[in-house]
Amino acid sequence: MKFKELESLDEQSLDTKLDELRMELIKENSQVASGTTPKSPGHLREIKKTIARINTVLNKRRSIQ
Repeated sequence: MKFKELESLDEQSLDTKLDELRMELIKENSQVASGTTPKSPGHLREIKKTIARINTVLNKRRSIQ
């Protein structure tokens, strides 16, 4: 997701999206650890970047309050 899309979401939906992405990252990492090749190696990187973007938006909002 793009940064501007994430900024438009409310805090609750960002938290749920963050949980979903973390679970997806765990699944992908377990596949890599077991030796199978992931469908798309770039997908792992994109998941990590999106998690970082969400954390940035959440930290920015929480520091303002």
